[in-house]
Parts: sequence; structure tokens; C-alpha cells
Amino acid sequence: MLEAMNAPEMYRRQYLDALGITRWEPRGGAAASVAQPVPATSGNSIAPGIVASEPVVLRSSSNTSVDSADWVALEAAVSSCTKCCLHATRTQTVFGVGNRSAQWMFIGEAPGADEDRQGEPFVGRAGQLLNAILFAMGLQRKEVYIANVIKCRPPGNRDPQPEEISQCEPYLIRQIELIKPKLIVALGRHAAHSLLKTEVPLGKLRGQRLSYHGTPLIVTYHPAYLLRNPADKRKVWDDLCLAKTVLEKMEQP
Repeated sequence: MLEAMNAPEMYRRQYLDALGITRWEPRGGAAASVAQPVPATSGNSIAPGIVASEPVVLRSSSNTSVDSADWVALEAAVSSCTKCCLHATRTQTVFGVGNRSAQWMFIGEAPGADEDRQGEPFVGRAGQLLNAILFAMGLQRKEVYIANVIKCRPPGNRDPQPEEISQCEPYLIRQIELIKPKLIVALGRHAAHSLLKTEVPLGKLRGQRLSYHGTPLIVTYHPAYLLRNPADKRKVWDDLCLAKTVLEKMEQP
């Protein structure tokens, strides 16, 4: 059987086996058992029974230069940002990486030590796991866009503070506007809460087709969480199968 496969497919299956995940099958196979997404409504909508605390403001009068920035101007604004205290302890900002016309956009919470040193998101152990999951899905890192809610590492990898998230939000919003992804995957609690403006537990946000201003949004666990809780890899795989199903339905004529 393996001899009949091409090399990328063989490696993809090996990654799935290493992750302890059932392989993605063609339509009518295992993938068909994934729960169907609930319909999304317009705006910053949450699944039935989940209410966002307040709507996301896409434009801010105090950030007019960011609101209209192109990629060069936006990256320059991020690299020189001193809006919050994190600028004093960072090695460098972590802007984002990947295809700037990507269909898939993955958003995490904050850079870690490796990201702070290299200036690129998800390059440590969590990043290696994310790469493996992407590969298992038939995606390459360069095909998607990866960013974080905040662009500087919090000291000691502590949780981002509300003020830090608020100050950094215009940068992320502008990235989303420029990329125009067909699908957003929020990796972890802070990313989900920041985008959806809700405090609903992550477990209740999972398994739903949510919406970020008309763009379908799927919530799942952060890869760093999976390093501590490997038994939940199956849940993440189910979430990403749902995301893939949502994207496939959008592409149908």
C-alpha cells in the first residue's frame, strides 16, 4: 500500500499516525462523521446560546494611519510600537508570517521566547506541532497566514492583559482586512475571546461555526495546550475537520 502512495501522501499519513489522529478520508468516509456546522449569521455572531459581550469595532479614530496602512506601513508601525509596556521587554516584535492572500488564517494569543528571538510566530515546540497538524491536513505553512493577537512577548510568557490586547487589536484587524481570509481559526482561549468579545469558556465555543464580521471562524485549542494535554489532539483534529468542511461548502457552486 505504502509503495503505491506518492511521497507527500505517505508522509502525511505518517504525521497523522504520530499525532494519534484518524486520517482524513475522502467524502463519504471518516470525514463524513464530523458534525455539520451550524449556520453563521452576519456580523460578529456567536452560536446559539452564546452571547458576545460587545461588538468588535473595525475602525478606530485614534488609529487612522493603521486603518489605511498597506503591508509595508503596517509592519513598520508594529515594529516601532510603544503603546503598551511590552515594548520595554521585547527582543523584537512578531508581526506574522505566511501567504498574504491565504484562505486560512490561524491566530494565536502571544509570542513565546522562541518567537521573541526569531521574530516569527509559532516557531517553538508548539509551532512544530502546528506545522505537523497543517501537514496532516494537506496544507503547508507557507500556504496559510499565522499571526497572534498581540505582537510582543509578555514577560515570563504570562497571559496577555486586556490593555495589551486592546492596544494591539488594530494591527490584527488590519491584517485580517488585508488578507481577506475565507476562514479564521482561533487557537486558544485568548485568541477566541479577543476576536469574539466574549468570556464564554473555550469548550463551549468549540464545535461551532462562528463568524467574525462575516468570515467563518472556528475555535480550537492552542498547540501549546496539546503539548501538555496530548489526549486532546483528537478534539483539535475534529475542529479542523469542521473548518475544512465549512471551507469546502463555501467553495461549492
